Amino acid sequence: MAYVIGEDCVACGTCQSACPTGAISEGDIYKIDPDVCISCGSCAEVCPSGAITEG
Repeated sequence: MAYVIGEDCVACGTCQSACPTGAISEGDIYKIDPDVCISCGSCAEVCPSGAITEG
């Protein structure tokens, strides 16, 4: 199951650089493309605000 970014996102970009597939895109809060996400959890491990969870 793909990961999702919640409203606690502070748009720091740490998750985007950690994603091995480029599934994360910028915005007011970052978004994860569920069709590209491989559910590796790299983004959740580095998120300083704990905004990323398994969806």
